[in-house]
Amino acid sequence: MTDTDTTSLDLTDDVARLTAVLMDFESVSGNEKALADAVETALRAYPHLEVSRDGDSVVARTNLGRTERVILAGHLDTVPLPTVPGSRGTVPSSRDGDVLYGRGATDMKGGVAVQLALAAALTEPTRDITYVFYDHEEVEASLSGLGRLAVSHADWLKADFAILLEPTNGTVEGGCNGTMRFHATTAGRAAHSARAWMGENAIHGAAEILVRLRDHTPATVSVEGLDYRESLNAVRIWGGTAGNVIPDAATVEINYRFAPDKSVDEAEAYVRDLLAGFDLVRTDAAAGARPGLTMPAAASFVAAVGAEPKPKYGWTDVARFSELGIPAVNFGPGDALLAHTDNEHVHAGAIRDCLAALRSWLG
Repeated sequence: MTDTDTTSLDLTDDVARLTAVLMDFESVSGNEKALADAVETALRAYPHLEVSRDGDSVVARTNLGRTERVILAGHLDTVPLPTVPGSRGTVPSSRDGDVLYGRGATDMKGGVAVQLALAAALTEPTRDITYVFYDHEEVEASLSGLGRLAVSHADWLKADFAILLEPTNGTVEGGCNGTMRFHATTAGRAAHSARAWMGENAIHGAAEILVRLRDHTPATVSVEGLDYRESLNAVRIWGGTAGNVIPDAATVEINYRFAPDKSVDEAEAYVRDLLAGFDLVRTDAAAGARPGLTMPAAASFVAAVGAEPKPKYGWTDVARFSELGIPAVNFGPGDALLAHTDNEHVHAGAIRDCLAALRSWLG
């Protein structure tokens, strides 16, 4: 679909067919406008919803005076389309029996379709609901539509509990690990490689960094009953200027995924202690989120789903809700391991099951 496509959304259609229609909107980060327009138009047709918009983020709310308010949130954007010929995880979508193929199938237009179906159907929910559809999740944090809403329209995001409909195979995943990256740089002295003894090899100097990372044993940390596995790894390395020059500089990029029992400062101190003696520069960081499953709304939702909750090892926007003081979990259709792949797909039944679980709890 192009930016000028005015195809409307039927929020009362089968939720799997609605997912396919959403997938047919090409909405790679930065190109969410056409889909945001369609979402806004569809939601404004329902008088029980108060609809607001900021950029390409759309928020719809019920205002029934319930004692609790729940946020259901999902992002409209996807990662870029696959470049491998014959890939099925692209746009437009395709279908093979019960399986929907296409970009965004799991991450996360199935979840967005569930939000839209609930927004249309639940005119008298047991809790007030805020539906948040936001842009720019798949790019750097500074562009996040949810982050923008938290700053510019914090009142739109007031709630007691939030559910992010990221793919979890229909299981509640509580909280999330934090993440941070560093550049560890070693300095040497350049020389002709035929007279290497005249220089100092910075790449060789980085070997000790790699040894410490290789020998490091990642922790598994229990937080509120969920076990979060950490990881600390070199993810890139570069240095040198030519094939006949002893390198005078080398850099190792390091990624640390840390359990939500640590603050960003505590996690940074942990890495600096492990790599003491090396020049470390932190290039980015995002705090994790504690699961908060003992909060009344969260506990009620976990009981309604019925499956044993699991930890979220990756970082998701539940951390943004946690920063706002809102307990949040991940719960959505599809397998997260298929997100961003050339073969991205989701089972129609998984989308319907997710819708049924949330409708039963909220309706």
